[in-house]
Amino acid sequence: MGPGTSDAVTVAQDRRRGRAAALNKSGRFEPLERETFDDGWDSLDALPPLKTEVQEERARTIITRNESPDLSFDRSINPYRGCEHGCIYCFARPSHAFMGLSPGLDFETRLFAKPNAAQLLERELSRPGYSPRVIAIGTNTDPYQPLERHYKLMREILEVLDTYSHPVAIVTKSALVTRDVDILSRMAERNLVKVALSVTTLDRKLCRAMEPRASAPHKRLAAIRTLSEAGIPASVMMAPVIPALTDSEIEALLEAAADHGASEAAFILLRLPLEVSELFRDWLLRERPDRYRHVMNLIRSMRGGKDYDAKWGERMRGRGPYADQIAKRFSLAAKRFGLNLRRRKLNTGDFVPPQKGGVQLDLF
Repeated sequence: MGPGTSDAVTVAQDRRRGRAAALNKSGRFEPLERETFDDGWDSLDALPPLKTEVQEERARTIITRNESPDLSFDRSINPYRGCEHGCIYCFARPSHAFMGLSPGLDFETRLFAKPNAAQLLERELSRPGYSPRVIAIGTNTDPYQPLERHYKLMREILEVLDTYSHPVAIVTKSALVTRDVDILSRMAERNLVKVALSVTTLDRKLCRAMEPRASAPHKRLAAIRTLSEAGIPASVMMAPVIPALTDSEIEALLEAAADHGASEAAFILLRLPLEVSELFRDWLLRERPDRYRHVMNLIRSMRGGKDYDAKWGERMRGRGPYADQIAKRFSLAAKRFGLNLRRRKLNTGDFVPPQKGGVQLDLF
């Protein structure tokens, strides 16, 4: 087999239309591995197109804690598992294996919603001794992915945070975030919120192939403008930067974001943990075969010769001359376009704990 090839069976294009992944291998924790194969009766042709399935999950907790030295936050909320945006490079894909599902097409089509998210949040904020710090939302799967239009879980969460003056930082690839401008602007008046739009490329064709159900680039830029004009601090995240594929756009992308009202900018280098590596390499061979060797060689040059290195302090930025060049270009471009002149620190001092929310109060 050639470089990057796999013995995994590719799901037919007609069945996966509008999806980025073409593979759906069993999760790594499963005792049995399932594989679709043609039995000679053309039975694969009779299989229906993959549809998005949503299962409601009665979560027991909603605030997730972390101690990562690479992250600027220690707590986050994920109202959904899996993500219909289907970004091929998404580092959250391997988490679907913990649900007994594939990080491939299952991650894009078999989703989980937590309808009790807002109630759980109110209960957890009311716990004795809770100390407010910024809650990050959108760090794993996108809170404004398409099913949010129906479930409105993010809006309910924001209503709780607004009510009790709790700060939040949001990252999304969806223009749907502008739906909640009314709540976000109220919170912004008290310095309780900032929103980052993740824009990976300005190339609409590349975006459609790589992030098939996320908002188009011009829609995300328009969302930055809408938020900024409403007084909501808006920034741009180039997440991820993909060498030899999107890194040539750093300057143009930051200029466009600044023109649309962004005040801050940040980036993350492409990460390919666990199953993401095979999925991304398969996508690259299908969509940009002429770039395959160049992209992968550069990635490995920044990851110690591997597809990925999870070492603290390096997993977000990589190491080596090319990684340093990307970081330097990004920093210079941000400075040139007036980004990151001041880093906004959100307000934690006005938090008022809920007096209800499911926590048993003391009798005396």
